[in-house]
Amino acid sequence: MADVNQGSVLPGETSPPALDGLNATDSNGTDAVNATVAKFVATPEGTALAYGSLVFMALLPIFFGALRSVSCGKSKNSSDMPETITGRDAARFPIIASCTLFGLYLFFKIFSQEYINLLLSMYFFVLGILALSHTMSPFMNRIFPANIPIKQYQLLFTQGSGETKEEMVNYEFDTKDMICLVISTVVGVWYILKKHWIANNLFGLAFALNGVELLHLNNISTGCILLGGLFVYDVFWVFGTNVMVTVAKSFEAPIKLVFPQDLLEKGLGASQFAMLGLGDIVIPGIFIALLLRFDVSLKKNTRTYFHTSFLAYIFGLGLTIWVMHTFKHAQPALLYLVPACIGFPLVVALLKGELTEMFRYEEVSAEDVAAKEGTTQVEKKDK
Repeated sequence: MADVNQGSVLPGETSPPALDGLNATDSNGTDAVNATVAKFVATPEGTALAYGSLVFMALLPIFFGALRSVSCGKSKNSSDMPETITGRDAARFPIIASCTLFGLYLFFKIFSQEYINLLLSMYFFVLGILALSHTMSPFMNRIFPANIPIKQYQLLFTQGSGETKEEMVNYEFDTKDMICLVISTVVGVWYILKKHWIANNLFGLAFALNGVELLHLNNISTGCILLGGLFVYDVFWVFGTNVMVTVAKSFEAPIKLVFPQDLLEKGLGASQFAMLGLGDIVIPGIFIALLLRFDVSLKKNTRTYFHTSFLAYIFGLGLTIWVMHTFKHAQPALLYLVPACIGFPLVVALLKGELTEMFRYEEVSAEDVAAKEGTTQVEKKDK
């Protein structure tokens, strides 16, 4: 999940919107305030409902994504296999994210914003359909009527012929997957045509859940490196330059969760949104999921570190919102989320005497498992 902007929180309607963060904007992602239009002032009820809903929506992909991450590595379907992030990947990620962010900044400065957003919309349209379909699949398995026959399908693309034939794509699916794909396509068309905030949120939740489920940190040290690097990245791009804000004002894609602050007044046609970037969900989320898998590895039938980090995330996000409203100034969300999500579990591990065991915990990537199984089979044949 290569989310280029990990997040920031901006107060009220007087600040420009952040690409990943909390803010109040109009339906086009631009400021609703100018010389001729009065400022929008959200009611206390509307503000509480908007930010409370965003916090709740942020917790959903972290919770369910973490649970699904425990078993996704056991899947035989290659599309469900997790991608393992190593220490080297974690160290490079903030640099790559910074280059991507600055590249987008240059693109929007040089080329037409309309055509760039059209290209991005089509790109996220395809990704969103696949992500939402994958998210819906387990739920469809539970509710699919038993009396309806399930047919199996296979999508196979090969290159070459004879002995040189090589599989490029080998995807197996069934009737339930087809239904999920059709529903996801309907949501995708709805988003492309209307850019409705509910369709945006469905795609955003799917992206976040898939990110937490399929992106695995190989150990705690890697998680600390990744979150620490993005902590610096977030603070720099929010406080040090206007690049993130400039990109945010131009970028139209379902990479954020939004909720209207004027919902109580205007219903589903509301247009003043608070928003939370997916980076503020996925980055802490993959660390929380790692702690859940560490809990499972302890085989103590407890989820101490998962629950601790989950509560730490709620505390960090709540603190971000509080600071934003208190000081009325833009805040990078990871400035508060990273210390909370790392610090709380480490303190608990220190008190329980499991700090060494926590840092010794290591996950093996899918590629290493496959290579090991291949080596074992070769050794058996040699014997």
